[in-house]
Amino acid sequence: MSGYCDIAPGHALHGPYHEHEYGFPHRDEAVLFERLILEINQAGLSWETMLKKRDGFRRAYDGFDVDAVAAYTDADRERLLNDAGIIRNRLKVDAAIHNAQVIRRLRSLHGGFAQWLDAHRVADGRPRDKASWIKLFKQTFRFTGGEITNSFLMSLGYLPGAHRPDCPVFARIATLGPPWQQPVSPTTARGVASGS
Repeated sequence: MSGYCDIAPGHALHGPYHEHEYGFPHRDEAVLFERLILEINQAGLSWETMLKKRDGFRRAYDGFDVDAVAAYTDADRERLLNDAGIIRNRLKVDAAIHNAQVIRRLRSLHGGFAQWLDAHRVADGRPRDKASWIKLFKQTFRFTGGEITNSFLMSLGYLPGAHRPDCPVFARIATLGPPWQQPVSPTTARGVASGS
């Protein structure tokens, strides 16, 4: 999506997202969950639509609080399906609730969503490639096909490509050491390969 570096600067919605969020590493669970919900809901729509509806999503999904969303009832589901401030698609709403429940389970196994991502950054002793990330996400979450998984991981710095190397934002992100840029140590590779 390096073409984003051409269209986003100066745009009222895309500009701030491109300059301050896209490709930047994040660890906060609510930020990760927000990005997952937005990427899932973007399927078949434009990213601009997601940015326009972002505040509506934040209100509808309790500030992207994983515990709150994981506990949603059928009444909450119906509330979401009738909320004009978000994308009212049953499969996407169901995926958000299910994925919140999965993230809660990941806490007990890995300490959190970010820790789960970190624990799976390496596959077979080398950085996990896009295809193996996609396979992992399909096995773990709902409504996370190839494009959604790729966009989610790229937007959080787990896969390269959010910005062209000549984009000024690329240099700022590089100073933060995004996960895709971090070397894989032999210890990390052995620990992940052995399942620890």
